Amino acid sequence: MTKYRRALGAIAIGALTTSALVTASADATPASPQAQTAACALRLGSVTPSGDHTSQTITATPSAGARQVGPKDLYPDGQAHLPTAVRTELVVPAGEERTGLVAIGTRMYGTSYITDGTGTEAVPGTVTQTLIGGGWDELHKYVELSRYSASGVNRSNVYSLINQFTDGLIARWTVTASGWKYYTTFGGFGAVKTMTLIGQGRAYDTFLATTNGGALYTVQVPTGSGKPVVTKIRTSTWQSFDTLIAEKCGNYGTLLLGIDKGTGTGYLYAVGHANGAATVIKGLGKVPTTFPAADSYFRFYNAGTVLTGA
Repeated sequence: MTKYRRALGAIAIGALTTSALVTASADATPASPQAQTAACALRLGSVTPSGDHTSQTITATPSAGARQVGPKDLYPDGQAHLPTAVRTELVVPAGEERTGLVAIGTRMYGTSYITDGTGTEAVPGTVTQTLIGGGWDELHKYVELSRYSASGVNRSNVYSLINQFTDGLIARWTVTASGWKYYTTFGGFGAVKTMTLIGQGRAYDTFLATTNGGALYTVQVPTGSGKPVVTKIRTSTWQSFDTLIAEKCGNYGTLLLGIDKGTGTGYLYAVGHANGAATVIKGLGKVPTTFPAADSYFRFYNAGTVLTGA
């Protein structure tokens, strides 16, 4: 990967500036729960300041399973940040292979390991960290790797939300067998606080994004030519969340976890298929667990899962 170059030109779309926010109250819209919502769950992971992985199941009830810590000491203390979702695949005779991306200091690595049957210990000799490139400093607020494989299409794209001086960029790379290529940036995202992937298609990825002013948007980013399509869903009340984690719920919905690191709390929402202001959002309640502010959160997901929330 070529180191992030701040001088590159951006495609200005100007859709998420603070001045454009509407201040009218628009809390999560009540809706009749879908039959499958109660069965939805997400597997929350995190990287701790000690360089450990954690795993915890969050269900739509809402409920929270026991927080498992391990494998421990995967990364140097205080160095790991910006973890992407981690793909899991079962291995024989027990355990699973876990693969993703993580920044260690200012360098991005592809990382993987295989767990034993406990799920909290790595099988000796299986931990790998492959250097991708540098430049991953404090300007990067969010990173995600989207893998899509369906109907004969296989693609992988990496995205990052970046603060650049007074502007904000979404950067996109295409991951190929020979490295990260076709680096492209899209400007106009300076008001975005955090975002999460909710939809994957043949030629696009779609994110839910919150702004510092509390609005909620979808941002559909093409994987080829063109510029992002930004659509407002709600006008206010979403500013408290520092992290969003999304998982597929039903055929076209999303189970959304919002984490407020200031209070260590998390709230769950059942989000219908994204449809602008008509998107159905049902608040499911506060998750009965504490979310440590110093952790960096991500989602564990089963290989082959395609997000269909947009």
